[in-house]
Amino acid sequence: MLILENNYHVDFRPDHSICSLLGFNHDLYTSDYQESENPVNILSVNSVLVNIDIISGSYLNGQRNPTIYSFFPAVSPGYKIIETPANLVYLPITLDSIYSIETSLTDLNGQQLNLRGENVTIRFHVREI
Repeated sequence: MLILENNYHVDFRPDHSICSLLGFNHDLYTSDYQESENPVNILSVNSVLVNIDIISGSYLNGQRNPTIYSFFPAVSPGYKIIETPANLVYLPITLDSIYSIETSLTDLNGQQLNLRGENVTIRFHVREI
């Protein structure tokens, strides 16, 4: 909500405004009290998906997906995430020989996460079955 005093105005009309993050439209707000028209969108990522291109047998919402692990960050935005899986799950590898692996971190909608240049370390445990 916006509470404006002393005839202040809030202008969310410019491009790249934070209005959608706060749930407001691209408008000029002048009234003393205004509730946002939309839900607040501060934490848009509910789960971080670790994807790897050499596995099969993984599903997300009933659809095949290359996700080997998913988690919700247990720290506030801006803090270092350290995540260790409690129960390892082994999925079939689709290759006879591994020459390269492509890994990505996405949200539930498949959008790649913007890590803002932070270094990421991911370890995979491969075993023969």
